[in-house]
Amino acid sequence: MATVAPNTTAAATMCKPPMKATSNGSWQGDNPLDYALPLAIVQICLVITVTRFLAFVLRPLRQPRVIAEIIGGILLGPSALGRSEAFLNTVFPKHSLTVLDTLANIGLLFFLFLVGLELDIRAIRRTGKRALGIAVAGISLPFIMGIGTSVVLRHTVSKGVHAGPFLVFMGVALSITAFPVLARILAELKLLTTDLGRMAMSAAAVNDVAAWILLALAIALTGSGSPLTSLWVLLTGVGFVVFVALLVRPVLDWMARRSPVGEPVKETYICATLATVLAAGFVTDTIGIHALFGAFIIGIVVPKDGPFAGVLIEKIEDLIAGLFLPLYFVSSGLKTNVATIRGGQSWALLVLVICTASFGKIGGTLVVSLLVKVPMREALTLGILMNTKGLVELIVLNIGKDRKVLNDETFAILVLMALFTTFITTPIVMAVYKPARRSPPYKHRSILRDDAESEFRILACFHGSRNIPTMINLIESSRGTRRRGVTVYAVHLMELSERSSAISMVHKARRNGLPFWNKKQCYEDGGDQLVVAFQAYQQLSNVTVRSMTAISDLQTIHEDVITSAEQKRTAFILLPFHKLQQIDGSMESIGHAYHLVNQRVLRGAPCSVGILVDRGLGGAAQVVASEVFYTVVVLFFGGRDDREALALGLRMAEHPGIQLIVMRFIPQADQLRGRDGGGSVTVRMDANEIAADEDYITVFRDKVLPANESIKYDDKVAGGKAEIVAAIKEMGRCNLFLVGQATAAVALTDKNDCPELGPVGSYLASSEFGTTSSVLVIKQYDPTANPPQQADDGLLTSDLPDTPVAGSARH
Repeated sequence: MATVAPNTTAAATMCKPPMKATSNGSWQGDNPLDYALPLAIVQICLVITVTRFLAFVLRPLRQPRVIAEIIGGILLGPSALGRSEAFLNTVFPKHSLTVLDTLANIGLLFFLFLVGLELDIRAIRRTGKRALGIAVAGISLPFIMGIGTSVVLRHTVSKGVHAGPFLVFMGVALSITAFPVLARILAELKLLTTDLGRMAMSAAAVNDVAAWILLALAIALTGSGSPLTSLWVLLTGVGFVVFVALLVRPVLDWMARRSPVGEPVKETYICATLATVLAAGFVTDTIGIHALFGAFIIGIVVPKDGPFAGVLIEKIEDLIAGLFLPLYFVSSGLKTNVATIRGGQSWALLVLVICTASFGKIGGTLVVSLLVKVPMREALTLGILMNTKGLVELIVLNIGKDRKVLNDETFAILVLMALFTTFITTPIVMAVYKPARRSPPYKHRSILRDDAESEFRILACFHGSRNIPTMINLIESSRGTRRRGVTVYAVHLMELSERSSAISMVHKARRNGLPFWNKKQCYEDGGDQLVVAFQAYQQLSNVTVRSMTAISDLQTIHEDVITSAEQKRTAFILLPFHKLQQIDGSMESIGHAYHLVNQRVLRGAPCSVGILVDRGLGGAAQVVASEVFYTVVVLFFGGRDDREALALGLRMAEHPGIQLIVMRFIPQADQLRGRDGGGSVTVRMDANEIAADEDYITVFRDKVLPANESIKYDDKVAGGKAEIVAAIKEMGRCNLFLVGQATAAVALTDKNDCPELGPVGSYLASSEFGTTSSVLVIKQYDPTANPPQQADDGLLTSDLPDTPVAGSARH
């Protein structure tokens, strides 16, 4: 008995019972952190908090979120907070890691399915020879150099590992380019639609597919069996791909065809597809090439046309990318112990790996780029961009760690290499590649002009469907009867988020111009329904419409608007107000970021700008030309912006269905000297401004007013605030107010949180002014305040025809 007891005790110690799912509660004496579900909740919340905080801190450095997630995982692991045994045993105890890894891998499984949805094999087939050559060079040279580096590591910190798998893993680790991370860096730097960006994206897509093939080879070689076993693994994996292509894809095509545009996708189809993803993961795990491959292959074969793929993304991306995927970075961080890199030799090896990876990727890309006639600066930038690492790199390293190919020190070295090379990409590209852009100079930058018969170009921006009917009705009212009418560039402003679907949007748009020009009448999948509304308007009117979609971060999307207006020589930028009217008549903001977008456009616009406060001009639908019947009121206090507003009003008065009322407020002496209306914008009216107002009003009264019976004119003395408000409220039944931004008027509202609207516009847009009238606040282009931008090298970027030629405008 005495000899058996120790063994029994040891067995009891080794066979610790598994964690129960839920506790009985603290009042029953249970510690929730001793149970799987409460502990997993704490882990998820901690991970999300840390990674989102780091993403916020790194945002000014323009770093992709994957950097914050990698750093967050390392900080929570044994390299930082995990050095505390109390923290590690409480939040990440060893017996909980199985549950953590399972949740992380489920998230990773579906995320790789999303990555497959992003990847369009048809686009890869269309890859040009230059991009294909760059991709091959960007894989081959670093792979070869990775094999060379593996020899050094095997004789130093990785002694005793199997040579074959280690060589392949090192080659794959050094040759990977992170396709989604690269897309976001290019979008952040406004390079996505340049030739450089298109080439980088095409080469990265080829690199992505090649990396997965090489990884499958590396996993097959890590088996403990004979080489024949590895061959069987590879052949079975190929058989699985063929099975999916021949049998699974037709089923997915059938479901996609039965999900037409405009109708909801059946829940049965969604459930069947997600179950297929899990089943494919099980099959590839059974084969021995990791469950991720099955999910990735299913994602690739899902039809990209129609709403089917988009609905799949909407159903799972926020849950997976927001909650489960960050767990994978923590799972990786718990395996990364930077403290294992100790001594001069280890740090020298880290420098060697970083230099080898960078030299192989940049050097190979640079040489081939120069051979295919890419300029030196662009070739160097392309090499730096292709050196971007990301999630796929971590997947490779974690698989190598789990399969005992990489030890702790080698794993830590390679994780730091991936972190460093990705972190330096954005600042180096910003330093190396600074394309100077300048559009050809143009004359007509405002509505008010001497050449009344010239073409009127509008850049109409919108965020969603709520803005479109009023914008279209406003444009229809403004087209006038001139020989050369209106050309509208309709821009759908979309935020480039960290979502997977953001990259899907990029794929649809990046082949066109700046920012993203849609040259087809509609996409094969039914297209951007908001853009289609403008295209339909073109078919019913004499207005020429060019549709486009700008996808960018809200912090920088104003640059797209300003650059597009300069490129297209527009005279007027039309922006939606950042507040929308609710059912009770109140105005609710859609976000402060959109408020800032309008302010930034106003500061840098190369032409006149109008901010449209939408209260339903013409109702919730587009009104055909024959049914347009609006009353438009111009509130004229004086100043260049008011003259611009009146110029637009006179243009609108040419439409037979428009009745124009011009109400001129004659300022008193103290108002001419200018006031500070509690933060509102006012104008110091000098003699030149007063003379310009008088001249313009005189021409209007003597020549325009007698010739058009639909125009009414009224002079009022601008007394105090009460008198002005009362006069404006008399016109409250009109459909649209036109008013200048910087106008010679006192502040009409005590609360002004929208100074960009000016003193009058702020009042008209406030809830104090109870009306259903829409408001257009206009700021005239001032060349002295915002001169046209000049370039350093005189490079002209007019890659698209400025005036749409016959046929090309009808997409």
